[in-house]
Amino acid sequence: MSEAEQIPASASEAAASAVLDALNATDSNGTEALNATAKFVATPEGTALAYGSLVFMALLPIFFGALRSVTCSKSKNAADMPETITSRDAARFPIIASCTLFGLYLFFKVFSQEYINLLLSVYFFVLGVLALSHTMSPLMSRVFPASFPNKQYQLLFTQGSGESKEEIVNYEFDTKNLVCLLISSVVGVWYLLKKHWIANNLFGLAFALNGVELLHLNNVSTGCILLGGLFIYDVFWVFGTNVMVTVAKSFEAPIKLVFPQDLLEKGLEASNFAMLGLGDIVIPGIFIALLLRFDVSLNKNSRTYFYSSFLAYIFGLGLTIFVMHTFKHAQPALLYLVPACVGFPVIIALFKGELTEMFSNLDL
Repeated sequence: MSEAEQIPASASEAAASAVLDALNATDSNGTEALNATAKFVATPEGTALAYGSLVFMALLPIFFGALRSVTCSKSKNAADMPETITSRDAARFPIIASCTLFGLYLFFKVFSQEYINLLLSVYFFVLGVLALSHTMSPLMSRVFPASFPNKQYQLLFTQGSGESKEEIVNYEFDTKNLVCLLISSVVGVWYLLKKHWIANNLFGLAFALNGVELLHLNNVSTGCILLGGLFIYDVFWVFGTNVMVTVAKSFEAPIKLVFPQDLLEKGLEASNFAMLGLGDIVIPGIFIALLLRFDVSLNKNSRTYFYSSFLAYIFGLGLTIFVMHTFKHAQPALLYLVPACVGFPVIIALFKGELTEMFSNLDL
């Protein structure tokens, strides 16, 4: 969902399905007034920089998350196994997301926003540290020299004894992972104490990349069911009610990417943000990652469907921003992203004669 107001500077996944619920429950893109008497008017340069940066940041987790999803699908490490979304899950998800969204709306209406956001800050601090650590791990493996003393560790929790013993947690990690965890914890404390927009974006990018990497649609048909259902969900909750906008403004958590429109005037202390909800990144992103895995399954050394859907995402997001600024009204981004990301690859498959193969290919 996209929105064109201003938010204050102080505004502030663990199971993969829970992460996706949270992303859709608060999916938004916008800004809110600093006070009731005067609204910040962004310069054309500031607006262009903010939205250009948001588009660039949105592309990073989709591109690299899709590449990592191919490796992830072949991994035998339990810690890196993806969460597979079936057609049944996809059909139920818009209903679950709607209930979650409306539940949050009621919570913010009944209970103190301050205490709810305090609990959310602690919750997302833990998830953010784990997500950022997982994101950094492959990079750290390349940064550290071969001579680095990298010891192996194992975290094992079991239940019962003897023949009835059952593994609850079996996680293997090494010294490099501990370094990543330490760095991520520093960012987490920075976010928890300051709610700084850069710390917010580091966590947001980590959530988005992990979502695209670890949430796998099992086939294209499932992807169409999911995106079609969330297309209706997004349009209804944006145009039909004020629920999504209200929750998005009240929800202080790193489930959005932000970039200041007054960065040129105020530097890193800028306080008037353009905003893009992670739902507008992860939902199309997992479909684009699916198409990359489909490209790989064809064994043709071509990435036609991946690149076409990736370009379609850029087109759809750009169209969302254009319509939002033209009509000065919040826009459901999936209204533009879903037809673009699904339509472009389907048209190409139709012309190449691979449409049947695309929709009959299972367990990508």
